[in-house]
Amino acid sequence: MPSPAVPRLMAEPGSLLGGIAQITPTLFLSRGAVASNRGLLLSKGITCVVNATIELPNFNWPNVEYVKVPLADAPHSPIALYFDSIADKIHSVGQKRGAVLVHCAAGVSRSASLCLAYLMKYHGVSLAEAHAWVKARRPVIRPNGGFWRQLIDYERKLFGKTSVKMVQTPYGVIPDVYERDRRNLAPYWGL
Repeated sequence: MPSPAVPRLMAEPGSLLGGIAQITPTLFLSRGAVASNRGLLLSKGITCVVNATIELPNFNWPNVEYVKVPLADAPHSPIALYFDSIADKIHSVGQKRGAVLVHCAAGVSRSASLCLAYLMKYHGVSLAEAHAWVKARRPVIRPNGGFWRQLIDYERKLFGKTSVKMVQTPYGVIPDVYERDRRNLAPYWGL
């Protein structure tokens, strides 16, 4: 369960799969197509868009600041290089009473990883707590294995310990927070 440092929010109807998910009062997470909807951005008070893709252009709406994180969704991509700068940007925009939309192509791996890093740095929650918090608001998140390793290293840097570990399974090496998901994928016959 997330610590009291992270405000309690309810997910918006329709935000769980394809739309926009509110993570904190000043942070939203979505897939890339959402960034093209100027009316939605205005209605949410979004003043900054973090585009964590190499494949999607910025829409460059007036009065919206754009930050590009040019990474492929690949385990070897160095997303950790952006953890501090993007967390600092999200925090800074929130201090100025603005809001940030972080998106990648699907809103599953790159953008989710950046949101997890922000929650650890500025809300003081563990990686496991940050993951549970974001997943409750956007159930489709699933950072790739390389991003998990970088998030685990970042958690160790911030707190001197880790709350998530990578484990070997028949499906490959995965973070232990996926163990529950993996069990839900197992066939039920023969029980």
